[in-house]
This record gives sequence, C-alpha cells and structure tokens, in this order.
Amino acid sequence: MGCSRILDMVYESEESPSMFTQAQIWLHTLICPSCAQEIERYEVSRNILREDFFPPSPGFEDSIMALIACEEEQPEMEETFVSPGGISTKGWIISGLIILISLATVFFGLDFKNLVSETGMSFLLPVGITVGIVVTTYGAFFIGSHLKELSERFGL
Repeated sequence: MGCSRILDMVYESEESPSMFTQAQIWLHTLICPSCAQEIERYEVSRNILREDFFPPSPGFEDSIMALIACEEEQPEMEETFVSPGGISTKGWIISGLIILISLATVFFGLDFKNLVSETGMSFLLPVGITVGIVVTTYGAFFIGSHLKELSERFGL
C-alpha cells in the first residue's frame, strides 16, 4: 500500500481507528521512516491543538454571566443603530435627485432620437422598465435604511 493511502488513513481516522487500520499503519511505519516521522508530527500537532492551543479560562464564564445579569436588571433602552460611514438623509436626497435627473435627461441626447427612429416605439418599453426598476430600487433602499426616521416623522 502506498504512502499517500496510509497518510490518508491516519488523517481521516477518528479518535480510535479500527484494529485492522491500526495494524496497516503500524506495518507501514516499520518499513517507511518518512511516514513514521510524518505520523509522529501529525499526532504531536493534533495533541497540541486539542489540549494546549486554547488555554482554559475559568473566569470567562463568570464574567459573561455577570454581564447578562446586569443587562436583565437594567430597564430596556431603545437601541439605535448608526452605520459608520453611512450616507446622511441629505446625501440620500441629493443622490436620488441626481439619479432622477440623469434618467430623465437621457431622452434628450442626440443619438437617442436616431435610435428611437431606427428601432421604433418598441425600444421605449425596455427603457421605461429600466427607469422604473432603478427608481423603485433606490426608493426601497432609502425607505429601508431610514425606516425609523420616516415612521417617527409621519407618525406611523
């Protein structure tokens, strides 16, 4: 049996592999010192990760439970979420106006008249759908991100 197959058996084996698998690995390590060394390194690494990698923290559970108990005792406070680096309401309105103006002025281009005359009125349907999708998506993102402000302002 090849070295790669033996190493796969070692890596895939759970805590206690079967006796037959252990015998195959043991026989192979008798005749292949490089696999024996690799298996030894693997066992040492696995033991380090299992026991010494995360040192025990006995006070961690107590501090977490104390924080939870402290939160339960305090009256509920209204949570406010502020997105760092987000766009203000003024910025949203200005960018919305820019998008709306750019979508409306696309029809005044010189090439647009030629394009419509060549393709006919059927070209206006995809353009109208695109404009509708852009405006609807922008409105949905604006309302979704300012839901709390809008509900307070309009008394909803």
